[in-house]
Amino acid sequence: MTAEAAAITLYNTEDHMARVERIADDISAAADEIDETRRLPKDLLDKMHGEKLFRLLLPKAYGGLEIDPATFFRITSAIAQRDASVGWVTCQGNGCSTSAAYVPPTTAKEVWGKDPAGVLAWGPGKAKVEVRDDGYYVKEGRWQFASGLRHATYLGGRFTFIKEDGTEDTRALLFRKEDCELIDIWNVMGLRGTASDGYSVKDLFVPKEFSLSRYIIPEERYCDGPLYTIPTTNLYAIGFSGVANGIARGMLEDFKTLACEKQPYRMKQRLAETTAVQNMVATCEAKIKSSRMYVLNEAAEVFEDVKQRGELTLDSRMRIRLSTTYAIHQAKDVVDEIYDATGATSIFNSSLFQRRFRDIHTLTQQGQGRKTNFNMVGQHLMGLDPDLPTAY
Repeated sequence: MTAEAAAITLYNTEDHMARVERIADDISAAADEIDETRRLPKDLLDKMHGEKLFRLLLPKAYGGLEIDPATFFRITSAIAQRDASVGWVTCQGNGCSTSAAYVPPTTAKEVWGKDPAGVLAWGPGKAKVEVRDDGYYVKEGRWQFASGLRHATYLGGRFTFIKEDGTEDTRALLFRKEDCELIDIWNVMGLRGTASDGYSVKDLFVPKEFSLSRYIIPEERYCDGPLYTIPTTNLYAIGFSGVANGIARGMLEDFKTLACEKQPYRMKQRLAETTAVQNMVATCEAKIKSSRMYVLNEAAEVFEDVKQRGELTLDSRMRIRLSTTYAIHQAKDVVDEIYDATGATSIFNSSLFQRRFRDIHTLTQQGQGRKTNFNMVGQHLMGLDPDLPTAY
């Protein structure tokens, strides 16, 4: 074990949370610029890299921290309380970094190990690919919704094909960002700073060692840590539900300050002195805390089960899916209630209430926040075969 790896094992949850706290004010200070420019400023990115915030789930062998899923939730929540876009790209970049466990060490070192600012981003799309013995020739491919694309160093492009044995495989091909054409499509309502743009490649050869299956295939795993037996989509669910929780917490804390100061026009009481607002603040607090503890409990228990079994069971997948989808929608309910209560304060572009409203309503449109996730879990709970995604 290297000295760096030995030091990493000494970190605890408080140490990791301190990474966020040290730059929390910097995140808040950059929030307006992030929303306006749809980019994270370089000085903030440098500080995030300095705190290893894009290396939370990266294997220790490549300079990563390999934190547990519950701590990952706490970190994305704490960041999103300051700015949701920063929380989102932190989750996305870390989810992608788990790919390092499924590519040869030489590839992982090239993408992450040699560059302390190495970040992988990817998104869904289509490609025409010729499968060769030594790799993959991409005739043309186009993908989109690659959160963090603008500060990434490598991009990934997925495609599905039928193998020689007749089975289907979906693989991600990793290539340098400079080999791509970037397409500015992220003109959206919320989470604007994620820069979840599109990208395309043409006539590009990708060596076999720069590819990985999007299914969990133990034979193709190079790192044995329990974290890397969990499909990326489940880690995304935990991280993105943390983002939703952070948005709701930030909304509530700012509202409590506003309610103690604001006396609406033609009203004799400040907002904080009305029973309706008092009731709302209490119930919102309960929604944020209860849904937070639900995810933290499930994430911790599932991870212990993974460490014992060496795999993520279907039941554990459903526990993660149910708790995270529930937490996302509890956060949305909190934001909606508070937005209504703020009155005209929230209608201005400069309002953090408006921004958080836009952010949470963009987040719930993403796959992790779909209410149809409840259908899948309900099928499982009643003994039916759940309608699972075709690939992790």
